[in-house]
Amino acid sequence: MKLKPLAYRMRPTHINEIIGQGHLVGEGKILNRMVQAESLASMILYGPPGTGKTSLATALAKSLKLQVRLLNAVVDKKKDMEIVVEEAKMSGNLVLILDEVHRLDKAKQDFLLPHLESNLITLIGCTTSNPYHAINPAIRSRCHIFELHALDPSDVKEAIMRALTDEKIGFGELNIHITDEALDHFAGSSGGDMRSALNGLELAVASTPKNNNNEIFIDLVVAEECMQRKSFSHDKNGDAHYDVISAFQKSIRGSDVDAALHYLGRLIEAGDLDSIARRMIVVAYEDIGLANPQAGPRAIAAVQAAERLGFPEARIPLAVAIIELCLSPKSNTAYSALDAALSDIRSGKSGDIPNHLKDSHYQGAKLLGRGVEYKYPHDYPGGWVYQQYLPDTIKYKQYYHPKNTGKFEQAMKQVYEKIVKEKKNHK
Repeated sequence: MKLKPLAYRMRPTHINEIIGQGHLVGEGKILNRMVQAESLASMILYGPPGTGKTSLATALAKSLKLQVRLLNAVVDKKKDMEIVVEEAKMSGNLVLILDEVHRLDKAKQDFLLPHLESNLITLIGCTTSNPYHAINPAIRSRCHIFELHALDPSDVKEAIMRALTDEKIGFGELNIHITDEALDHFAGSSGGDMRSALNGLELAVASTPKNNNNEIFIDLVVAEECMQRKSFSHDKNGDAHYDVISAFQKSIRGSDVDAALHYLGRLIEAGDLDSIARRMIVVAYEDIGLANPQAGPRAIAAVQAAERLGFPEARIPLAVAIIELCLSPKSNTAYSALDAALSDIRSGKSGDIPNHLKDSHYQGAKLLGRGVEYKYPHDYPGGWVYQQYLPDTIKYKQYYHPKNTGKFEQAMKQVYEKIVKEKKNHK
């Protein structure tokens, strides 16, 4: 009989065998506490591919010796779920592990809901999509939501070494020698995807003939061929990684499309969507700002699309957004103005709020002079009327200094300068 894939065979059977995800399964953490209390609740596990969502779900159920059924929300039909419910009625309780849970259609959802509420079935849904965006609120509200993180290279190495030494389900009975460079490449080029690394290792073992010493020798060249990715020096936790992030942001700020795309490519190869997303959104508001106010919302939309798609397709909306960010006019006036205001506040340059601006919605406010002389702008031509807004001590302070970058800020500059001129006339 043909063996099942290595990644399948190496799935943990107990929570103590889980590699990584210490924030969930570590001592005293929530999923560990559930197992210790022998009380498993319905949940949704979400995170990047290969982070062990289904493996974790299976291990949780097996740790408590619970009956388990594995279905796929896309492939399996409502009839399959009906069979699972009947089994649960006979056994008293059952864990349903549902892959691609975000694809659950209304008919299947409506069928499952009452059985979740009665605790006849404990649902563990697995998905790569953010459940707050992709999963129906009716299901989401009945489940705890736990995020799994991409595995560190050290975690992937641990899984590889376990596969190489396990004599029952791994390659422990074979004489395999793997170089440190090859091991690093399997771990690093997988992008935190343990399944990808184990698939690559399995291909390397199966396709490499034994040498004269009856040994399967796996070096960097073999590892690159089997992972279909060249060795790429990029430590996500090292100084070089932060240098790439810095160069990425500064290239966008400097309007250099080619350089920005180059550093974007490096971050994609490192599988670091979080850093890409954060830097894109920061640049859109910090360096482009009022020169192109739509850059921010469009950057966020591109990030959300990338998160929904996952790599490799995620690169497509990212590339579109990066080019727009690079070629947008640049203006830092908004956040620079706020920083100037914060600087004054933190250095004690503040003052009492003018009486006409203070709250007047309480009994006795008028007796204190609160809001009495306030001028409602909408009652005046053009929707503007001069009155003092800043405290007396800084009433002539100017924080915002507009630029002529982009049509939007140019228009705002005209309005702002007109108001400043009117204020000066009342000095």
